[in-house]
Amino acid sequence: MGIKGFAEGGIASIVAGCTTHPLDLLKVRMQLQGESAATVPVHAHCIRQSLAFQYGGAHTVSIATHAPLPPPRVGLVTVGMKIVQQEGAAALFSGVSATVLRQTLYSTTRMGLYDLMKQKWSNPHTGSMPLGTKISAGLIAGGIGAAVGNPADVAMVRMQADGRLPLAQRRNYKGVVDAIGRMVSDEGVASLWRGSSLTVNRAMLVTASQLASYDQIKETILENGVMKDGLGTHVTASFAAGFVAAVVSNPVDVIKTRVMNMKAEPGETPPYTGALDCAVKTVRSEGPLALYKGFVPTISRQGPFTVVLFVTLEQIRKVLKDF
Repeated sequence: MGIKGFAEGGIASIVAGCTTHPLDLLKVRMQLQGESAATVPVHAHCIRQSLAFQYGGAHTVSIATHAPLPPPRVGLVTVGMKIVQQEGAAALFSGVSATVLRQTLYSTTRMGLYDLMKQKWSNPHTGSMPLGTKISAGLIAGGIGAAVGNPADVAMVRMQADGRLPLAQRRNYKGVVDAIGRMVSDEGVASLWRGSSLTVNRAMLVTASQLASYDQIKETILENGVMKDGLGTHVTASFAAGFVAAVVSNPVDVIKTRVMNMKAEPGETPPYTGALDCAVKTVRSEGPLALYKGFVPTISRQGPFTVVLFVTLEQIRKVLKDF
């Protein structure tokens, strides 16, 4: 396969990424719900402060103050309608240029490397490889791809989340090139790899679960004669693979989104010191289920994304099989 495997995977990934971008944006917005409460120190939620005022030395009035409660969580449809009403329909495609760059760097790398490893490690007689080997190939390919594509990933998250900030705090990036350039000038080159450990971990989980499960489910369907090798098999296997990937990766994705989106001003303490600090603050402030915030848009996006990805990939392979 060689270069052809990278080209096939890259084209299919760009098509899938652009097609499902609005769902990815909704997922990011939902994952950031309640974040302001998570950055408040924990003791602020527990300590009640009383302000005492004396009138003529006879009466005392005490006013109890509490830390503000997080805003109520809203669902996928409500978030989408709110974005369209406040920012316009075009806002659903905020950051799409970063999505194209991310898929070009990240997905092209992971898809191409996975294909190369599958060619090398498959049984020469049967053309298949054990599930454990598929998972290993996915972990390696996903990790390398994520390291390559992290700058575009940071830019994409920021551009998608910008509309939820107050007007005075918005970054207003003109595009992915402007976003990356301003991050470098304002925050340093290291900001392009902010949250990279999370990105790598998530990508390893997604790639291993997504690609390995697709291949395994597709092989099982064909071996048992449930369906023939065609569109029905590809859609069934890819949707199942998307569900597996969403369940496995959502907690890491929530933390990754928050770490990448945080705004660290010079001289000020950042909201989170790292991934673990973000996870602890999120769980303490919002509960363990907060790690599955945005799961509905995640599966709503991951399902169609995976279906479009593999259906497009299979068609591209047919077109390029003689090259």
